[in-house]
Amino acid sequence: MSRFRKTKKELREILAADNWQDRLAELTEYRPGDLVPPLLNLRLDKDEAVRWRSVIVFGMTADRMAEASMEKARVLMRTLMWFMNEESGNLGWGIPHFMGEAMALNAKIAKEFHKILVSYIFCDADCDGNFLDHPELRRDVYWGLARLAEARPELVAHGERFLIAGLDDPDAYNRAYAAWVLGLIKAEGAREKLETLTGDAVEIRTFRGDDVYDITVGAMVSEALAAIG
Repeated sequence: MSRFRKTKKELREILAADNWQDRLAELTEYRPGDLVPPLLNLRLDKDEAVRWRSVIVFGMTADRMAEASMEKARVLMRTLMWFMNEESGNLGWGIPHFMGEAMALNAKIAKEFHKILVSYIFCDADCDGNFLDHPELRRDVYWGLARLAEARPELVAHGERFLIAGLDDPDAYNRAYAAWVLGLIKAEGAREKLETLTGDAVEIRTFRGDDVYDITVGAMVSEALAAIG
């Protein structure tokens, strides 16, 4: 069995376990570079819990890598950026989750790459953005921005007007996640628009903290308004 297949099998076993959080310490036995390819694969796993838990582990892995060698961490983040490039031929699903989690856990990665993640929602000619036309892929970006904003809101605040624009997105996930981020950065300028969405009863399924659960857009909007104060 190849190293990749062996590591993936062992890693998936940990992520699928009921006591997966207790077993995360086992991953320190692996070199960060050996965990990256299996994690990129597991982000598309058929098991929803495994997919989300792979995000948590990727953040931990990127943090370890950055602390050992920032240059290797740069290569890792550029690899993720390549996945987001249409010319790469890769599927970008889940990649912004990985980017956001890595930046939430490591300040050095965040400092160098936060503008890239925010640029994926830039949507006018005044900004040199990389706007993603695909609404489902934008979901991943908004979620990644929320993770970054939970740890370092100041690095997301410059995208406020594009986050406010996201409140008009036809996609319910994007409306909910844009509201989540706006609450985290305490965007007072979003208050009026947020107040119009408190009755949005469309339900989404998401991952926050360490749990997957269902919540309405309106509930996330109300949380954002409470956070803004």
